[in-house]
Amino acid sequence: MMRCLGAVILLSLFVCESHGGCAEVDSLTEAVVGEGFLLGCISCKNREEVSARATVDWHFKPPEEEEFRHIFRYDHPTADIIHEDFTGRLQWQGTLARDIQIGAIYLHNITFNDTGTYRCIFHRTFFFSQYEQAVVVQKEVELSVVTEATPELTAVISKIMMYVLIVILQLWLIGILVYCYKKTAAEQEAREARQALKAQAELEEHLCNSEEGEADAP
Repeated sequence: MMRCLGAVILLSLFVCESHGGCAEVDSLTEAVVGEGFLLGCISCKNREEVSARATVDWHFKPPEEEEFRHIFRYDHPTADIIHEDFTGRLQWQGTLARDIQIGAIYLHNITFNDTGTYRCIFHRTFFFSQYEQAVVVQKEVELSVVTEATPELTAVISKIMMYVLIVILQLWLIGILVYCYKKTAAEQEAREARQALKAQAELEEHLCNSEEGEADAP
């Protein structure tokens, strides 16, 4: 589930980039043990027309430690896994060019030891006509590892709203049925009352005619 969510987010990022835009979306923060997880990190340029070159470094700090470990570096086109604990488990999923804006990496085979703080650092150099400018952008992801994925808040809210809507629609339908039944019953009663009045009037007229006939008889 988490891998699918990560793939969707990564795809949306590439779509934004292909249209000349960039959106700094926060990474997910909950991974499931035994599965894969996309560590997201985005640093958008304010001026797209300015050429630049960037490298991305990832660092990791377990909860019980104070120092970060350098675990990964991407300097196009080279991707290097630095720390032995992540050997064979990290894969570059960011921009495949010198001008990097998406610095995401995919972590395979999540374990509980992967819980901790991940720091993503962009070292970017802008190339202006008369000079160069170096900029450092740093972002962090607090990753927790669980045995089973918990529902996202938005998914829970959507499901609750769906059930509420179903109940409201059912109540509305019941109200419509009751209204139609009462309306039909009232019309039936009115029709029966009119028929009864008509029958009574016809009977009275028949009786009057009979009495007049008897009175005219010699």
